[in-house]
Amino acid sequence: MTDELRFNKYQGTGNDFVMVIDLDDVRPLDADLAAALCHRRTGIGADGVIRLVRSERPDASFVMDYRNADGSIAEMCGNGARCVGKLVHDLALSNERGFGIQTRGGVRRLRLHEDGGDVHRITVEMGVPGFTKASIPMRGPAWETFLGESFDVGGGLTLKASAVSMGNPHLVLFVQDDPDRFHVGHIGAALERHELFPEGTNVEFAHVLPDEIKARVWERGSGETMACGSGACAVAVAANEAGLVPNRTVVRFPGGALEVERLQSGEVLLTGEAERVFEGVIDLDRLRGRVRA
Repeated sequence: MTDELRFNKYQGTGNDFVMVIDLDDVRPLDADLAAALCHRRTGIGADGVIRLVRSERPDASFVMDYRNADGSIAEMCGNGARCVGKLVHDLALSNERGFGIQTRGGVRRLRLHEDGGDVHRITVEMGVPGFTKASIPMRGPAWETFLGESFDVGGGLTLKASAVSMGNPHLVLFVQDDPDRFHVGHIGAALERHELFPEGTNVEFAHVLPDEIKARVWERGSGETMACGSGACAVAVAANEAGLVPNRTVVRFPGGALEVERLQSGEVLLTGEAERVFEGVIDLDRLRGRVRA
């Protein structure tokens, strides 16, 4: 009997995901299978895999079981969370326009913005950012912060940098030129596993403009992607802490713009669009055969 997996493909500002509905939690995905599904030549192709499971918590309707493109586990994914909201609406898994999802980084609440009976924009309540080295995590005294510090990125280049946790670790590099001028693939890959970050880190290259922040991102476990939701929040928060932008700003990635707002309570809101790309069924026996070959 063929081992088949039904899936949906969604994207948010170019950040794309294989979405698997497993409400009864009967089909967990291991690292190898997740990586094979994400492979852009022999699999479906995506920045990550999201398995949606029914939550038993009173403050969450679903569990968002997320893996990066290399199969590694991640605590949180802001763009993935928005795609969860769109998927739940499209497949009528809930009639609620606001509900919680359980992630490894904590429960995040989604708000679905309805327009003419459909939903394209979703807001994620991303939680309160962490600045201490213990919360990121980052090596050094637990209570210390790393905000606006000089950071050697290699090759004789030193940049101002801030480390922020948005439920997952981020290193925001402030650049004075267009981020397109930087070799993100080289620098990001080197810094992802920098010795200061015991669990690795996402790396953002941020250029602050008068009306928005232009950014590129190297995601831990996925490489350079078109956008990153938690990265947008980290960039906006770091820039706000430095007095460079107000509490509400736009972060523009190659895949599009994301709106970030930092409330007086400290809560960070992420808003942007999410879209269904396609759905299908994949033969896992053939997929595994290609991986072994």
